[in-house]
Amino acid sequence: MSARFEEIDWRPTPMGDISLRRRRDPASGIDVYEVKLGDEFLMSSLFTAGEIALTRLGLAKLPDDELDVAVGGLGLGYTAQAALEDPRVRSLIVIEALGEVIDWHERGLVPLGARLASNARCRLVQGDFFAMVGDPGGLDPQEPDRRFHAILLDVDHSPRHVLHPRHAALYRPAGMRALADRLHPDGVFALWSNDPPDEQFSSVLAEVFAESQAHVVDFDNPLQGGTAANTIYVARKAEGAP
Repeated sequence: MSARFEEIDWRPTPMGDISLRRRRDPASGIDVYEVKLGDEFLMSSLFTAGEIALTRLGLAKLPDDELDVAVGGLGLGYTAQAALEDPRVRSLIVIEALGEVIDWHERGLVPLGARLASNARCRLVQGDFFAMVGDPGGLDPQEPDRRFHAILLDVDHSPRHVLHPRHAALYRPAGMRALADRLHPDGVFALWSNDPPDEQFSSVLAEVFAESQAHVVDFDNPLQGGTAANTIYVARKAEGAP
């Protein structure tokens, strides 16, 4: 039996103070892991349907070949773990800006941490995903200009509600074109958002990619009762695109 509430770790970072907390949910009797940045809740193990759907919807249209996947944002690891559960995925690189979050996984402080850190198909890399998209070195420090079959992104709350002002440029046409250059032809970009479908961002995707769609993912919300929803954007690069 765990304690009713425990702050597992707290550290200052360039983005603000980050903390990992565990609390006992009285209704379900399970341990809930939560991450806060300053006074803002970033993620909770109580709500993982959107993160898992990001992977499943993002990989759904890809062929039954060996896939190389990049994930922007490690969080509590649910997007990455869903990718590793897909037998087509031969390699996964997860880019996380905060070394503290990677350390939680490597030390086994979060439920999926040891599983991800020890998986031979998975590499956890500290880096600024948003800067790496446009950098000549690309998303893989070990292989400059590497391309991927899928890039899955779960960092900001939404294209309109970003964690840092410099992130906003990625969600404009030039930023999406730079990201598309990191994909193989016919590759897929998928994005998690906490907001309803955004027509302006959908127009940006339609301008850059061959096809795109916004999926609304509903899930139970035991804290407020009823259901809540996330949006998963999925965009596919043209088959013949360079």
